[in-house]
Amino acid sequence: MKNNKVLIVDDNALNRKVFQNIIGQVYQCEVAENGKEALEKIKKESFDIIILDIQMPMLDGINTLKIIKEEQLTFVPVIAVSAFANENDRDYFLSAGFDDFISKPVKPKQLLESLQKHILMSKSPGKLEKIESEIQSNTEILNPKVVLQLLKYNSIENIRLVYNDFIDETERLLSEIEYQLKYGEYSQIGEKLHIIKGNSGTIGALEIFYFTQSFEKNIKSGNFDNTVKDYIYLKSLFERFKTHCKSSVYLNP
Repeated sequence: MKNNKVLIVDDNALNRKVFQNIIGQVYQCEVAENGKEALEKIKKESFDIIILDIQMPMLDGINTLKIIKEEQLTFVPVIAVSAFANENDRDYFLSAGFDDFISKPVKPKQLLESLQKHILMSKSPGKLEKIESEIQSNTEILNPKVVLQLLKYNSIENIRLVYNDFIDETERLLSEIEYQLKYGEYSQIGEKLHIIKGNSGTIGALEIFYFTQSFEKNIKSGNFDNTVKDYIYLKSLFERFKTHCKSSVYLNP
């Protein structure tokens, strides 16, 4: 993900530092102190997204965006930021040609989610619907908020390794559980379920987490009436999780 580069345009040095501290954990950053400097940088360098302050001396954000579009300097997403506007002004900024609006003081989570979404959209124009669908209908399979939180401090390659490790370990644990079920060692599978529960909660595999939590509780209380059926269902949830990971826009940007 560090291959993506963000241009931060803000006349306030402290604001630029705040943006760099947040964004620099995930993306490459360049800064400009005003609209004129931003235009010069855009003419010389390629960026994946631009964060543009509205109130700036020499050339404000609105007119900077107007020049970018009139001269077709770049077609990447441009996000407006302002301390003198709120979420009620979003429609105005969108109608002015911005791709998104964030009010100051910025919330790190909101900022990173907006950057992630618009970079994905710009690189794969058909992905917006897929992103929204994933958020709305597949949150229980893999919670995208957990993935985005992990991405704040790790590269996408490292995050994929984490999920692959989870898949490999869960497959091993399920095989061990199946062996214990075969020989009627029901009381011993609680330890395996406890590991799966903890791991799935950490990575946001909520379906697996919630069901394993219930499954483990039954085992600990000595209720083995539905143990085989519960194992089969847990395995089906795991297969669905694996399939979802292969198509997730967050793990495959």
